[in-house]
Amino acid sequence: MPSIREQILAALLARLETVPGATVKREAPLPETVPAGGLIILRDGDPGDPEVLLSPVTYLWEHQTEVEVIIQRGQDNDSAALDALLMAVGNTLAVDRSLGGLAEWLEWGAPKTSGLAIDGAAALRGATVPVTIHYGSSDPLG
Repeated sequence: MPSIREQILAALLARLETVPGATVKREAPLPETVPAGGLIILRDGDPGDPEVLLSPVTYLWEHQTEVEVIIQRGQDNDSAALDALLMAVGNTLAVDRSLGGLAEWLEWGAPKTSGLAIDGAAALRGATVPVTIHYGSSDPLG
């Protein structure tokens, strides 16, 4: 059975896969082109140092992940398209902040937007959304 960390990341990926029209990947490199509906990439991030409770031993994590939201430049209104995709991501995450009971709480911050340049590729526009997953485990590797 996978660790609770892996189960949570898989559940988060599955949740993101419900964003209408978008292509969703995990830990993928930036492509040269982006599908018309946009691209969402889940970055596993860092679980950080847990708070430890004793009796029974429980590790409380605030796992920092990132969700990259990317569109292809050249649409009529790049800003509106990126904003619409970001809102769809937020609405999708808000459906179940416990990821089916695997996590205590899921929270996200404001997007950091940027233009992305890759040599030889059309320009991309994207944003990175920090997502914090609060959960507990009985083992730091579990």
